[in-house]
Amino acid sequence: MRVVVTGAGGQLGRSLQRVLSESDLFLVDLPEHDVTESRIAGTIAEFQPDLVIHAAAMTDVDGCERDPDSAFKVNAVGTRNVADACRLCDAALLYVSTDYVFDGTKGEPYLELDEPNPVCVYGRSKLAGELFVRDLLSRFYIVRTAWLYAQGGNNFVAKILALAAHRDELSVVTTEVGSPTYAPDLAAAIALLIEYPLYGTYHLVNEGSCSRFEFAERILEFAGKSRVALHGVQHYERLATVPANAALRNFSASTQLGITLRPWQEALRAYFDDVDN
Repeated sequence: MRVVVTGAGGQLGRSLQRVLSESDLFLVDLPEHDVTESRIAGTIAEFQPDLVIHAAAMTDVDGCERDPDSAFKVNAVGTRNVADACRLCDAALLYVSTDYVFDGTKGEPYLELDEPNPVCVYGRSKLAGELFVRDLLSRFYIVRTAWLYAQGGNNFVAKILALAAHRDELSVVTTEVGSPTYAPDLAAAIALLIEYPLYGTYHLVNEGSCSRFEFAERILEFAGKSRVALHGVQHYERLATVPANAALRNFSASTQLGITLRPWQEALRAYFDDVDN
């Protein structure tokens, strides 16, 4: 299979390269390739891929709030350009989206058919990308994931570990709930999903959910840093409004295709085991 991976240098992109190593890959990332430039459509189409996995995105949630134009340029216009590439060469598209397309008020994990209602610029820009995909293509997967982390990434796990290296106390919110997802697990699930031409929207996250506080507790425990005192707070000052509980349920892939991801606690343990190795 000939596969294009955008955002190839990111934490998901690197994991995808490993699980798709037997495919003929074309890697797209800055600075050589910019999805916000219309010419990227021709560059991708020239490779004649069977599938494009679009993982490139502006994921700095507060940065998106600070600079909405850049957020929509990357997450919406960039996605339109990639979708145009797929139209040019008749390739299928897998677009990586986010739990932030939901407002977090449902009170239980979101299913694939729940109505999006983003409450921040990041979520709105990613939803705009989803809409471009649906409007322009007939063969697509929209894969929503959440709280992604992997070695070498700028993610919540890395931030907690960096803070714990220099502080004896940390304050973490108890009121934001989501689905932590280990990038290698997501990549493996995507590799399984693309074997089936059963297009549509999927939620792919590690099983279960937790608050940011509970996630931080496990991070410190598995890192052997339980000496760091962790304090729960109700609110953390930031630019963006984030959904209070945007936990996702992997319903479609699980029930239709038998694709599941292990519990988030096991995945987090694997993250530290991988670091040790």
